[in-house]
Formats: sequence, C-alpha cells, structure tokens
Amino acid sequence: MAYLNQPLIIVTFLSLFLCLAAVEPSLDLHQPPNQNQTMAYIKSSCQGTRYPDLCIRCLARFSNSTIDGPQHLVHLALSVSLFRALKTRGYLFKVAKELEEFKSDRVYLTVQDCVTQIDDSVDQLCQAIKELRMLNKRTTIDDNFLWHISNVETWVSTALTDASYCVQSLPGTKMSKRTATIKVKAQNVAEVTSNALNLFHRYASSYHVEARTSIKP
Repeated sequence: MAYLNQPLIIVTFLSLFLCLAAVEPSLDLHQPPNQNQTMAYIKSSCQGTRYPDLCIRCLARFSNSTIDGPQHLVHLALSVSLFRALKTRGYLFKVAKELEEFKSDRVYLTVQDCVTQIDDSVDQLCQAIKELRMLNKRTTIDDNFLWHISNVETWVSTALTDASYCVQSLPGTKMSKRTATIKVKAQNVAEVTSNALNLFHRYASSYHVEARTSIKP
C-alpha cells in the first residue's frame, strides 16, 4: 500500500512538523494568567457547542495560559482537533499494516478508506489553522478578509465531514474490539472538530455583521 511506504511516512512526518509549527504561535503560555477567569471563559464559550462537556475537558488543559480572545480560543480548539486526528491516523496506519495480508477483507478495505478520510482531515485542519493565522495580519474587514474566513469554515467543515464519513463506514453491530476502537477514535475526531467549528462560527459571526454595515455594494 502506498500509505505504508517508508518514503511517504517520511514525508508525512515532515508535513506534520510544518503543520505543528503553524499551530505553535497560537499557544501563548508566557503571560501570567488568571486561571479562574480563563476557565470561566472556556466554560462560557463551550456552552454553544454541540458537545460542551467534551469542549471544556479538551480546552481546560489551556486554563493555565492566557487565552487572548475568541480567535485564540479557535486556534486552541483546532489544535486539539488536529492532535486527535493525528493520533487516530497513526492508529489507523498501525491497523492497516497489521491487516495488509487480508487485502480482500471488507474490514481491511474499510480501514483503508478511513485512513484516507482521516488523512484528509489532518490536511484540512492544517490548512484551516494556517488560514486562521492569516486573519491576524488583516485589520480591515473587507472581501478579502471574509474570503479567509470562508476558507477556514470550508476546511474545518470538510475535516468534520471526512471524520464523520469514517465513523459511518464502520459497522454498527458485531464489531471486533479493534474496529470498535477505530470508531471511537474517529468519532472523537468528529466531535472535537464539530466543537471547533461551532467556536469558529461564533468568532466569525461578528465580522459578518460588521461587514454588512461597512462593505458597500
């Protein structure tokens, strides 16, 4: 399988390094935070997500840092989604390797399909994080600014769709322990990505309102 070739694995790790470098600037751990205020902000922001308890648990790890507003919170939420997707992809690579001798088996084919979907989710989340950083460089709410916002929304939505497709492709009953584990991991990627998308929608909505009043037809 192409996914399991050593050169591709090397390229994958290189792309991972570059992607994580894009995430790092959003994690500001240097300013002394008020942990209670940060945690309260996280809880309040997570209430509008589809999986609020999961949202709070994932972002609570950042409560000892300073979260500089909703855009920074979205960066953190997307980084959580990316790390979960990367971890799931690694597990899928391992399972696919173990099943390689059963290439005609339906489970093997399903796992390979999930590898493709989660791999796409990783790429989409990387692109979304990089695009979100571009918004830091813009001070004018214009069509170009909204174009960047649209790109982030598209990439995160696609990452969610890909992870959800993996979940739906797995059988719902009589699953092996390994298949059940894959489904749980993929479902987790879908849920944290859904939360990140909800947080982004809230962040972006204020700019859409401002744009309607500032951009002339």
